[in-house]
Amino acid sequence: MIKFDKVQQLLEREHLDALLVMSSHNRRYLSDFTGSSGALIITKDSRFLMSDFRYKAQGAEQAEDFQFVLQEKGLLDSIISFMQSKNIKRIGFEGEHVNYNTYSKIKEDFETVPLTGEVEKIRLIKTDEEIKLIQKACEIADQAYEYILTYVKAGMTEMEVKNELEAYMTKLGASGPSFDTIVASGHRGALPHGVASDKVIESGDMVTLDFGAYYKGYASDITRTFGVGSVSEEMENIYNVVLEAQLKSLEEIKSGMTGEEADTIARDVISGHGFGENFGHSLGHGFGLEVHELPGLAQKSTMTLEPGMCVTIEPGIYVDGLGGVRIEDDTIVTETGLKKLTHSSKKLFIV
Repeated sequence: MIKFDKVQQLLEREHLDALLVMSSHNRRYLSDFTGSSGALIITKDSRFLMSDFRYKAQGAEQAEDFQFVLQEKGLLDSIISFMQSKNIKRIGFEGEHVNYNTYSKIKEDFETVPLTGEVEKIRLIKTDEEIKLIQKACEIADQAYEYILTYVKAGMTEMEVKNELEAYMTKLGASGPSFDTIVASGHRGALPHGVASDKVIESGDMVTLDFGAYYKGYASDITRTFGVGSVSEEMENIYNVVLEAQLKSLEEIKSGMTGEEADTIARDVISGHGFGENFGHSLGHGFGLEVHELPGLAQKSTMTLEPGMCVTIEPGIYVDGLGGVRIEDDTIVTETGLKKLTHSSKKLFIV
């Protein structure tokens, strides 16, 4: 498998006897094991999944490419004893996921090499099976948006909308929301991450919904903004500017661009309309097992976009005291450009 070929390249490049993987998302990606506790130990010729008695049957069933090793004491002590028994000397570990206490203990017995972000880089290019799961998560988000437009009305609180939206995604097969759902209405629309509150949605408000579904471990992430009752001319203009920036980005971003070049496409449109200072976040980010992954589509991102990467396209404008607009789609980078994975209407809808 390609992902294990890349792990082997990592072992060879860093002259490692083994790679130790403890983070849940990386563990799941490499082994398909979904248990809440465990570690992977991958050498040049063997793959081991270590976990406790609760996951003996589950680990053996899910992690078909790994030998299951039953931990006999605490996980870290069991890992150390096992690696010593295999005469492992030099290990690579996830620098951003291993805490100080764990690091302090393993460095006593092994030569340690921090590999910050290296497994995440292997996850950048999605497999066909991953794309199918992501597409399903996107379909759930699309259907939930279509439904919630028939539900929202003036007098509801943002929290009521959030709860109904998340419940509906669960009915459609989601295991849950992929992040804390944002419902930002009226002046709260100026908060890019304005999670749902007790604010009452009023006639004349613009409402920004930023939400997503987890489906079999994979995330979607979509944003739409709509009006309630009516929309002011000023907010309609802002909406049209954001939509122009988003559509231009979807049309022009392609494989071979850096994250900075992609971000600049939307930023130039928004700045050209005089709202440059009101677009304070990046254009987008990768997603997959996590709702925020590499690559970043941002002004300081030098990573090059490649076919198979999944990225969001989400420009926005936020005006304090007035409100805001964000429009976001999930996409996959192809040889010829971006392919949309979310398809909800972006026409300014008034409920």
